[in-house]
Amino acid sequence: MSTEERSWWGWGTTAGALSAEESDALVARTVAVLPGHDFTDHGPPEPSDLAVPPSRIRPPSALAALCGDDPVDRLSHGRGKAFRDVVRNLLGQVDHLPDLVARPRSEQDVVDLLDWCSDAAIALIPYGGGSSVVGGVEPRFDGPAVSMDLTGLDTVLEVDTVSRAARIQAGIHGPALEDRLRPLGLTLRHFPQSFAHSTLGGWLATRAGGHFATLATHIDDLTESMRVVTPAGISESRRLPGSGAGPSPDRMFLGSEGTLGVITEAWMRLQDRPVWQVTASIAFERQEDAASATRAIAQSGLHPSNCRLLDPAEAFINAGASVGGGLLLVGFESADHPVDGWLDRAVELAVGHGGTVKARRSKDSARREGDSASAWRSSFLRMPYQRDALARRSLIVETFETACTWDDFEAFHEAITSAARAAIDEVCGGAGVVTCRFTHVYPDGPAPYYGIYAAGRWGSTVAQWDEIKAAVSEAIAGHGGTITHHHAVGRDHRPWYDRQRPDPFAAALTAAKSALDPAGILNPGVLIR
Repeated sequence: MSTEERSWWGWGTTAGALSAEESDALVARTVAVLPGHDFTDHGPPEPSDLAVPPSRIRPPSALAALCGDDPVDRLSHGRGKAFRDVVRNLLGQVDHLPDLVARPRSEQDVVDLLDWCSDAAIALIPYGGGSSVVGGVEPRFDGPAVSMDLTGLDTVLEVDTVSRAARIQAGIHGPALEDRLRPLGLTLRHFPQSFAHSTLGGWLATRAGGHFATLATHIDDLTESMRVVTPAGISESRRLPGSGAGPSPDRMFLGSEGTLGVITEAWMRLQDRPVWQVTASIAFERQEDAASATRAIAQSGLHPSNCRLLDPAEAFINAGASVGGGLLLVGFESADHPVDGWLDRAVELAVGHGGTVKARRSKDSARREGDSASAWRSSFLRMPYQRDALARRSLIVETFETACTWDDFEAFHEAITSAARAAIDEVCGGAGVVTCRFTHVYPDGPAPYYGIYAAGRWGSTVAQWDEIKAAVSEAIAGHGGTITHHHAVGRDHRPWYDRQRPDPFAAALTAAKSALDPAGILNPGVLIR
């Protein structure tokens, strides 16, 4: 995806943004939920009207061809794609931008850029697709910074069809990767919501979660080996299906968020492309029954590819379904055999817990009215653009996600939703909705993903969201959940991550940072000081 196609201020591409008709329809639906709100549209400013500060640094002549200080380029690399990023862009706030954007064309370029920044004490932030929603790519500090855009390293270098693995450069975007594998009948099978606008290196650096609900839920599970350039040297792990040889070097760099090194390539495990796909939508009148049915399926050994439970508000807003207790979207797929029997058993378990089958379809069957799974998928892909459209109209529209164990879910969910509603009452005068869905399910617990839709005040929505975010994060930490299941830590989650991780591990991570990045230039403020 070229820089010209990208939206500098919001999600994705300018062509992908909601049309006027889509925006009008979205506002009409939202008015029904938040009557009385001021829906005045605040469009983005022209970049040329913004007081972008000049770059404070110049690269050495040997690296000048790799670096640029174009204002729009710096604006688009200065923030991720969280609600607070989008709103600050809409308000024309241009603080904390990188001074330069560097685009290496080879691994040696990465080495040379790291050497320069280390010697000159210039912060360097690795950048893939820029879809971070936790402040992971923003130079939120004083002092000069370089954003290293790795999308020039975008090649599938080798494919081992016998072992079903591929050696892939870190800067490749999701669609380009799948396009390269499709003629071989293979797939990485990793589809985060940001798939079209994120890169393999970003997935690895943030321990990204994919769309699939069980088994290989995170990029970790698909990683065979990695190659990482650090200021102290290059680390390359051995290709193996498994190993018990001490702590895994890959595990140290997975989720390191650009603080320990720059991931340049990886061998990734592939799968045959699925042939058989079946899905069903199952409604429940009671939330407890919906959760119990989902747990039964998660613990059954059936391993559905999709097992997404939507609460009534989420089901109505994003799937157009009216249910009393929840809507379960469950699906199976295989490249080897039909999977109708697996879906039959999952449906049997759900019905046994009070569910009612609303729709069922296979990969090749036509979409029918009331097919909530298809409606959900369409809405899922448009959600970030819808968020942007509502953010322009002073709505606070943002998410937070976590994970907990099944035994604690009922009390945990009540605590989190109560904290969110109380914060909305205090910050927004009670005008808001809290939704919940399960994005992933494990035998020992779910990953609840919460949505906030609240009426804000233009010019204050970032501060309002920050208050709500702090309240729910405190509730998550206080009730034993993880501060993030798949969105990474970044700068936004640091206070709660510091409390979640064990102190001895924090000391070991700090020592690793000192050994690999002695000048402390890599993504300062993320994970560790």
